[in-house]
Amino acid sequence: MKPIEIHREQPAQHEAMIQLYLDPTLDWFRGHFPVQPLLPGVAQIDWVMHYAQTLLAPGWSFSSIEMVKFQFPLQPGNTLLLKINWDEKKHLLTFRYDLDTHNGSEGQTASQGKIKLCR
Repeated sequence: MKPIEIHREQPAQHEAMIQLYLDPTLDWFRGHFPVQPLLPGVAQIDWVMHYAQTLLAPGWSFSSIEMVKFQFPLQPGNTLLLKINWDEKKHLLTFRYDLDTHNGSEGQTASQGKIKLCR
């Protein structure tokens, strides 16, 4: 139930940027909601954890959510830029999903948050 990954880069060892496409056939959209499907927040957290554990913090696990803001609804067909930063000293993962503008300018922030990890 992962989105389609378009591009991935790791500008530094502690950060990652992943461009994602929200395929309208993703199971996450089924039943959430019938008239206008939206990507649930739990899916966004799941994807952050997947990329964090794969790229930035292998061996670390979810501990708690310090803060999360869902500011703009994500819909089928959207293209997103997920930015993740890992601070191992603080055990803190910060993330932000921006709607991709496809022209290089910064897109609207859809959600952002901080997640504590543990070993």
